Amino acid sequence: MGPQLSNPGVISVQATGSQPPLFFVPTGLGDCSYVPSLVKEMDVDCPVYALPWPSFDEVRPPTLEAIAAEIIVAIREIQPRGPYRLAGYSSGGILAYAIAQRLLSLDDAVSFIALIDVTLPANPSSISPTQMIREVVLDSFESLDDESFEVLERFTRQSSIAQLLEKAQQIGAMPLDRDLQNLVLMYEKSAQFHAALQSYRVPSLPIEVHQFYATEPLISRRVPPDEALIGPEASSPMRGWDRVLGAAAIHAVPIPGSHETLISVPQNRVVLARSISRALGGVDSRRT
Repeated sequence: MGPQLSNPGVISVQATGSQPPLFFVPTGLGDCSYVPSLVKEMDVDCPVYALPWPSFDEVRPPTLEAIAAEIIVAIREIQPRGPYRLAGYSSGGILAYAIAQRLLSLDDAVSFIALIDVTLPANPSSISPTQMIREVVLDSFESLDDESFEVLERFTRQSSIAQLLEKAQQIGAMPLDRDLQNLVLMYEKSAQFHAALQSYRVPSLPIEVHQFYATEPLISRRVPPDEALIGPEASSPMRGWDRVLGAAAIHAVPIPGSHETLISVPQNRVVLARSISRALGGVDSRRT
């Protein structure tokens, strides 16, 4: 039996194992739904947990360091002392790194960090976090016919996230009975997370990371308005992390697929799962 979890959002994905747990932190949309299907394909002898976002303080914009500190409270309930093993997909990988930063500052050890296609942009984003999330919402309706998509695209420029989702519902892009309240909250929280991400200064830490990078570019219907997202670091296997870590500290592992399909397409997910398992096994065998 694993420990009793007092934090209701923590998901025990794999309950047992002889090695220290592996903790997946949420993505930049607060999502951990990709974890169970990925872990099902992994061959690891350790408990695996998916961690929720903590509740953000609505009064002041949260910092990434503050979010990391809150998540560590949930981690310590499960594993009181290190060495800790962390994994994060997309911008969740930067949060995993911030958690490692905090743990190291508390004199704890971090023995493993898996970055699943995590780009560290060289330049701060030129668009606001809210605008960035509106673009993400718009992207989720990519499969619409051109006319409907253009209606939403025009509407995006001067609407709130809630208005954009309501408009999508009105034009039939989403079921009318879909309750938008939780969706709006998720996207608004994501905008807060991205504001914290934009102000985070990524330090150089004395650790190694495993970067599981997608070998295919992400094709969108539109070129993202934020050119910083498609800087040269987005096509480098190191994904820009060589600006803060020495090249020898980054183990870059190619995974078939794009940023999305390396997880969503089953055969790519199997390659990713086995690659993470091998990397974890290598860390364990070096330590024994």
